[in-house]
Amino acid sequence: MATTSTTQPITLTEGAVTHLKRLMEEKSVPEHYGLRIGVKGGGCSGFSYILGFDEKTDKDEEYTVNGIKVYMEKSHGIYLLGMEVDWLEGLNNRGFTFSNPNATESCGCGTSFNA
Repeated sequence: MATTSTTQPITLTEGAVTHLKRLMEEKSVPEHYGLRIGVKGGGCSGFSYILGFDEKTDKDEEYTVNGIKVYMEKSHGIYLLGMEVDWLEGLNNRGFTFSNPNATESCGCGTSFNA
């Protein structure tokens, strides 16, 4: 298994951390699970973000970001380094948002990008 790193490739805003901790409690996420952040091919701009709770795999690096275990495949770092994950709670928008400095273009939904 990959080792835990102290260098944080992404940031989680206070709003994101609050909502993630609430979700972890409401969904009774097991202690050994972490927040999986990654990318997958697809979406209207080329890549889509992965965000969910999962077990660590042999491909993962583990980080602690604002007290939350984060699992990310090492190969995804090139696409996600410096990204900020936020939680919006508004009348028109509600959900996680991704501010990714590596994205050369993104779609209107905010969950798809090209690098």
